[in-house]
Amino acid sequence: MGIIELIVLAVGLAMDAFAVSVCKGLAMKQISFKNASVCGVWFGFFQGIMPLIGYLAGISFSTYIVKYDHWIAFALLAAIGINMIREVFSEESGCEFCESVDSSLGFKVMLMMAIATSIDALAVGITFVCVPVSIFTSFGTHINTVAASLIIGTITFVISSVGVYIGGIVGLKYKKKAEIFGGIVLLILGIKILVEHLASNI
Repeated sequence: MGIIELIVLAVGLAMDAFAVSVCKGLAMKQISFKNASVCGVWFGFFQGIMPLIGYLAGISFSTYIVKYDHWIAFALLAAIGINMIREVFSEESGCEFCESVDSSLGFKVMLMMAIATSIDALAVGITFVCVPVSIFTSFGTHINTVAASLIIGTITFVISSVGVYIGGIVGLKYKKKAEIFGGIVLLILGIKILVEHLASNI
């Protein structure tokens, strides 16, 4: 997985955090750089650390999955993508969802939301075992995975921070579109990985 694919993946993963950040912005009476940054740090940190945890967990059984690695990567990314799209059309993704998100930036509230929006990133970390990241050719897989996690976390930080401001300005307009976009991106990436693997074996 190269840098372009990684950035696209990071943007797709960040859409859940973006959606929650939009709702946070909707709930806030006054939006400040500090509040937006707090959301960005929470979501960015967990979105960055989860792939590392998933990767480390995946390494322990990498010998068992190497034969089906690309199928596993496809299945995980496709499942995450389809689930994101499905949730958009469920009751939770409507106004009811945003009504359940208040303006609180307290530890317990943000911890719960940060973990909830980064579970997908945990699964993506496992795909890094199946499809290694190759950002820096002069470094090993472990260093590349750490770098990938930092990039994912940074992109999520920026997107989440911007999402708070967007929530305060335009409200729900972009929330559903963002989640659909994220789901489609992950689904396409999964298909791309599988097709490239099958094509290389022809």
